Amino acid sequence: MDTPNDLYVFAGESNQPLAEAICQYLKIPLQPTHFTRFSNDNLWLQLGVSVRGKDVYLIQSLTPPAQDHLFQLLMMINIARTGGAGRITAVIPYFSYGRSDKKDAPRICITARLVADLIETAGADRVITMGLHSDQVHGFFGIPLDHLTSLGVMSSYFKQEDLSETTLVSPDVGYAKKASQAALHLNIPLAVGTKVRLGDTKVEINELLNSGKLSRRAIILDDEVSTGGTVVQMAKVLHEQHGVEECIIACTHGLFVGHAIQRIREVPYITRVVATDTVLAPHAKALPNLHIETVAPVFAEGILRNHVGESVGDLFAFWQEGKPKEIKSN
Repeated sequence: MDTPNDLYVFAGESNQPLAEAICQYLKIPLQPTHFTRFSNDNLWLQLGVSVRGKDVYLIQSLTPPAQDHLFQLLMMINIARTGGAGRITAVIPYFSYGRSDKKDAPRICITARLVADLIETAGADRVITMGLHSDQVHGFFGIPLDHLTSLGVMSSYFKQEDLSETTLVSPDVGYAKKASQAALHLNIPLAVGTKVRLGDTKVEINELLNSGKLSRRAIILDDEVSTGGTVVQMAKVLHEQHGVEECIIACTHGLFVGHAIQRIREVPYITRVVATDTVLAPHAKALPNLHIETVAPVFAEGILRNHVGESVGDLFAFWQEGKPKEIKSN
């Protein structure tokens, strides 16, 4: 792969290791960015080199502190726009506001749409992201958006194992379609939970849909693990009501905020947690059974293909046909 001379990559403070890994894959340097905070709490940011006429990619996950990281991204976009960049792409590995995708109560903001408007107004020409909580967020953007997936990375990881006694489980119907693609790819049965969210940290899961006798082991697949409430409750239902002996948690975005680590560690039959590096969460090392898969090659390929004008279709979809393996009823 030839090194592109006019492709410049910068990164905010949210996930420097992922940005460095992406640039290593692309065989280009990560360009310098300078940050500081004034005594009045205002942010100051400077791109370290000229971007005039360049194809600029700005990497920033909207992780805690999400508001700081969002504003850094907007500042970087604006600097690149006023600095004469030829094209500006916001690379957002974790778009946290994707969960605020609808008006489900009076007098609230559809924040995902607001953030999409802010990114476009700041001057971005395109967005690359991964694992949006809701696919409809894609439509909130008035500029092109490439919605990448980590399912290929996850499937490659689990295909190295013996999955003969394994069921893939989606905690709710909202993620069932993506989970069914993964189940098909892994050739294992699929079960779907009936999650009802009762609050930010509390959920209720009473039963599984279309499930007979489950396998000895379950992979609980979700787009993100924040406080851990959903996956822990799902694991308890699988173990206590269906006799599942071992649960593996797998997600794209592993935030592990609040009491998530403690919750997971208190469940002895959760034997492993698998996440990607879209989120930089050093505190998650407190999970002794944590494994991180990198998605740097996926983002790097997305950046390179956009740069040279090639299709990115196979980076955001499983081109699979058919149905996942069914669970046989008793």
